[in-house]
Amino acid sequence: MELNDIKPAEGSKHYKRRVGRGIGSGLGKTAGRGHKGQKSRAGGYHKVGFEGGQMPLQRRLPKRGFKSQSAKYNAEITLAALERLGATDVDLLSLKQAGLVGELIKNVKVIKSGELTKAVKLNGILATAGAKAAIEAAGGSVA
Repeated sequence: MELNDIKPAEGSKHYKRRVGRGIGSGLGKTAGRGHKGQKSRAGGYHKVGFEGGQMPLQRRLPKRGFKSQSAKYNAEITLAALERLGATDVDLLSLKQAGLVGELIKNVKVIKSGELTKAVKLNGILATAGAKAAIEAAGGSVA
């Protein structure tokens, strides 16, 4: 390798376009903007989705659905997951440490899916009516 062989990495340098600097540059006169019209003029442009006055696509289509912003803070956990966890006292922190719920979660609810044989005491965790009955039948409690 010689000093005169050193070149910048392929694609790291690119030609800086200087528009409106004469006919020889290839980008003189209209500077690549074409002739006349809104796009050729300084400051003239349209908002995103504008279709020249025609009713835009996002307004032609019907509104549908809703995504709750509070849903990212709520989580569900099954009885089967509680069985696998194997802890007697379960709270939000222990569920986060076990990786059963995400770090952003603030509210957890136990749902009746699967079987529970161990006695589990829930602290600060909600449960559905069916899940609560299953936990109490196994000798646990919901606080």
